[in-house]
Amino acid sequence: MDIENRNYTVKGRAAGSNHAGRFERHVREAVDDGWAQETDLPVLRTVTRPEVARSLITYNRSPDMPFDRSINPYRGCEHGCVYCFARPSHAYLGLSPGLDFETQLIARLNAPEVLRRELAAKRYRVAPIAIGTNTDPYQPIERDHEIMRACLQVLSDAGHPVAIVTKGTLIERDIDILGPMARRGLVRVGISVTTLDAKLSRLMEPRAPAPKRRLQMIRRLAEAGIPVRIMASPMIPALTDPELEAILSSGRDAGARHASWIMLRLPAEVSPLVQEWLAEHYPDRAERIMQRLREMHGGKEYDATWHRRMRGEGPYAEMVAGRFNLAIKRLGLKTNAPPMRCDLFRPPVLPGAQMSLF
Repeated sequence: MDIENRNYTVKGRAAGSNHAGRFERHVREAVDDGWAQETDLPVLRTVTRPEVARSLITYNRSPDMPFDRSINPYRGCEHGCVYCFARPSHAYLGLSPGLDFETQLIARLNAPEVLRRELAAKRYRVAPIAIGTNTDPYQPIERDHEIMRACLQVLSDAGHPVAIVTKGTLIERDIDILGPMARRGLVRVGISVTTLDAKLSRLMEPRAPAPKRRLQMIRRLAEAGIPVRIMASPMIPALTDPELEAILSSGRDAGARHASWIMLRLPAEVSPLVQEWLAEHYPDRAERIMQRLREMHGGKEYDATWHRRMRGEGPYAEMVAGRFNLAIKRLGLKTNAPPMRCDLFRPPVLPGAQMSLF
């Protein structure tokens, strides 16, 4: 049994519940014991805890991913996008993929030092590092901790290529690092835009920058010479996918050179969260949306099979893919960016280490 024991009120959040993660052996059940309950409960606030990371670079062997390594300066994400496929990762920490994911955040304060050490290891072989593939490195708490900026400086000093995905406007703060890296062929940035409808965006990604502001980010980065990809992700059937062409066009006009798209993914605890959200905000089309997703995943709400998990299969998935291909051809956008340079990499010199003469 999993019944929430709410001792707070929720404002400005997309997730509507905070059920225990799938690995928890014990859950609490709320019981009315006859005592008077508080009428004015406190608002749920964001809490950040520090973590001392032992390692930072995570490797993957997924054949449908364009990178084999990534880093995450933070666990959890205050942007609170209800559809975020990273939510289930919070269950590994003994926290809920629901509201805990966006309010119980973890900052890996020593990430820059660990990254420097791992890049300096003799066994390390350079290849592009992806950042923002799980949680956003430029979420609001980055303003206070500046972990991402410090990691970016480590990569820049080492001449290491990096691909960044974000919705956060704080990336503009780091143009002074990203610009010179771009001129050396060491960086590319993806900005995800799910919808151009500000009201819809506020409902499903309540603490992320508004769509218009993200397009301004693309413009500022492009003006600084930083290659930018417009990411129409995730596309939600019968809700946001009608905007696909408009999103791509707006991204191109703002300065994006490349484009990509991903269909909505509902792994593990994400599915009930999204269905709760649909029932609350779009009850008239909730079943239609879920039916389309099941059609694309062989009758299931999600199929994690490689090469199918990102876009699904069947007539509807093929239709969206066809629309995307026609749109980027018309707009002059590309799907594949030129490879970043790996020949500039020089392993960092750790404090106290003897420098090489050659």
